[in-house]
This record gives sequence, C-alpha cells and structure tokens, in this order.
Amino acid sequence: MHRSLTFRAIVCLSSLTPATLLYAAPDPQVEALKQELMELKQRYEAQQNALMVLEQRVRQVEQTPVTPPPKRLTKSPAETVRGGQTVAAGAPGTTGGSSYGQSLKEDSEPAQSVSNLYDEASGFFGGGKFSVETGLTYTHYDTRALVLNGFLALDSIFLGNINLDRIKADNWTLDLTARYNMDQRWQFDINVPVVYRQSTYSSGGAGGAGPVTSDATVTRDPAIGDINVGVAYKFLDESEYLPDAVVTLRVKAPTGDEPYGIKLVNDPNNDNLSVPEDLPTGNGVWAITPGISLVKTYDPAVLFGSLSYTYNMEDSFSDISPTINTKVPGDVKLGNSWQIGAGIAFALNEKMSMSFSFTDQFADKSKIKPDGGDWQSITNSDYNSANFNIGMTLAATDNLTIVPNLAIGLTEDSPDFSFSLKFPYYF
Repeated sequence: MHRSLTFRAIVCLSSLTPATLLYAAPDPQVEALKQELMELKQRYEAQQNALMVLEQRVRQVEQTPVTPPPKRLTKSPAETVRGGQTVAAGAPGTTGGSSYGQSLKEDSEPAQSVSNLYDEASGFFGGGKFSVETGLTYTHYDTRALVLNGFLALDSIFLGNINLDRIKADNWTLDLTARYNMDQRWQFDINVPVVYRQSTYSSGGAGGAGPVTSDATVTRDPAIGDINVGVAYKFLDESEYLPDAVVTLRVKAPTGDEPYGIKLVNDPNNDNLSVPEDLPTGNGVWAITPGISLVKTYDPAVLFGSLSYTYNMEDSFSDISPTINTKVPGDVKLGNSWQIGAGIAFALNEKMSMSFSFTDQFADKSKIKPDGGDWQSITNSDYNSANFNIGMTLAATDNLTIVPNLAIGLTEDSPDFSFSLKFPYYF
C-alpha cells in the first residue's frame, strides 16, 4: 500500500513538470503572437474612434440645412449681406461655420464667369456699390461707290465717265465709365468718351483722267466726344418663369464737336474729290434714349434681349452749310432710331464665358431747315446698321474683369468690324 501511494505521487510530479518549465521558459512565437494581438486591438480602437468622429460629423451635416443649388446661375439664395450690399456666399471677406459647410456653400455658388457675363448682359453688377470701367474700341469702315455719268450705246457699250469713290475710316474711342449701384435696384452711371479719327477719301478722275485715282487723308486729334449719363431700375427679379427686367434712361449731351458747318475742300489734283476740313467727335444735339433689357437663365445658358429708342432733339446752329465762304444758319433734326438686340451666353469654366448676340439699329432720315426756308430731308441719311457680336468675359481677379468683343457688320451701313476691350473693376 505504501509503495502504491509513492508511485502515484511520482507520476503526478512528473506530469506537472513540463507546465512549470513552459512558464519558466516562454516560447518566442507566442510572444510574437501576443504582440500582434495587441497591435490589432490598438488599430481596432483607433478605427472605432474614427468611425465615431465620422458618424458625429455626418449627423452635424444632416442637422444643418444646406441651401440647394440655385435655379438661377448668378445669384445664390444663400447670399449674405455686407454693408447693406448683397454679396455671394464664399466671396472674399465673408466667413462661415465649419470649413466643410463653407465648401458646400461654395459648391452651390455659380461660376464667377457666369456672374460676370450676367452683369454685362443686364447692366447690373454684384458684390459692391461702385464700378469703374475703362474701354477701348477700334472701328473700321471701308465703303466703295461706283459713279456712272453717261449712257449705254447698243445696250453693251458705256459712253461717259466712270468714277470709283472710296472712303476708309479708322476710329479709336477711349471710354471712361463710372457706375454707382444702390441696393441692387437702382444704378447710375456716367460715360466720357475720348475720340480719335482718321479718314481717307479716294476718287477717280485725277488730272482729268477717269482711270486715275487720288486720295486725301483727314485726321482728328483725340478730343472729348458726347458725354452721356444714365439711370437704370430693376423692376422685376428673376423667378422660375419670369426674367430679370431692367428699364434704363440715358441722356447724351452735345459736348463733342458738331458736324455742322464743316467746309468741304476740293483736292487740287482731282476736281472730283472733296474732303472735309475737320472731322466731328459728336452729333451736336441732345438725345434721350429709354430702353428695357431682359435676362433669363437656363442652366447652363443665359439668354438676354434689349430694346431701346433714341429721340434726337431739334436744335439751331449758326452755320449748316458745307460750302466755303458761305454761312447759312438753320435748324437740324436728326432721324430718331430704334435698336434691338438678343443673344445667348454660357460659361466655359470658372473664369471664362462666351456670348453671341445680334444687334440692329435703324434710323429715319435727318432733316435741315435753313433760316427762312422749309424742312429738307437729307438723301441717304436713313440707315440700317446690323452687327453680329462675339464676346468673352474673363474673370481676371475677384474684382477685375476683362471683356473683349468683336462686332461684324452685316449691312452696308454697318462698320466692317469693330473690336472693343473693356476692363470693369468692381469695388
């Protein structure tokens, strides 16, 4: 019995010995597994924390009302007000809540180029009360007239004189314009043009020979043209079905040099050629132009149209005769005119937009009345001037815009082409 108990004790002790030795000498692979397990736990805790933060951020965004993208391309419903003036959210100087919410507002804002072309189309500008614009316009005319003085013999042979008259004119106009906008409802502006003109007149018959032509050039140094002022009122704001509507009234003063009483001088080398002594820079009469413009956005395009009527006031002048050594006082009534226009514009990217438009101006004949005489209509003084315009709006900075425009003449009374470059700066 004693020997049996002793044997059992020895067996138990031998079975416990490996476990004791295992704890005394740990296996390196087990330690590596434990270390990897700890790292996985730490990563899991970090992921849990990140998920909690992201979930909280999503809840904040869901609870914060976000302004939907506007149907109108140029003014967001989420606009803020700075100094009594409407300013688009995200504009310089405005602040929002979190950076994430601010980026959402900026995403809902229209492209700056679209806002700028909208301002050009409607005549209103956003983001400030003042605007100063410098513009330079080059206009080129080239007209030819074939003058026949004789008759046809045998229905095919012309007997007489054939003269080819030609006029080439290059006009440069520097426009300085200042605008004041009040509460995005009223706008006042003044425009001061500085005009430089050069015209070349050509005619056949020099030296008594019909095929021989001669020309003479007349240049006018830069001088102030007719200064004009205007007021505009936006009486209708754009909605889902209605456009923005702006009525305008412009008044032009005869501050430039008038065209009446300028004498025509014969070319000493060509009896068929007469050129003016000087070139005018204005019309010489007061003019009033009421008008209306409509602008409607259809994402991503902007449609615009305009209609205006110019009434030229009758005025008296001390001399209306073009004959040398002759002075004839009298009255002048320039023909009134209508002008219509329509076009479409769209944004190419955040900074650039393009526009295509058509404009047409047609006027009645002008009349003169010498003192003591009757009214006389001036032959060929009525005109129809139509142009196709290709424009671009480039947002150079938040305040400066560059607006080039090319006008291509479509009728005989239109210039061959006209190119303008404007630099409106918004305060």
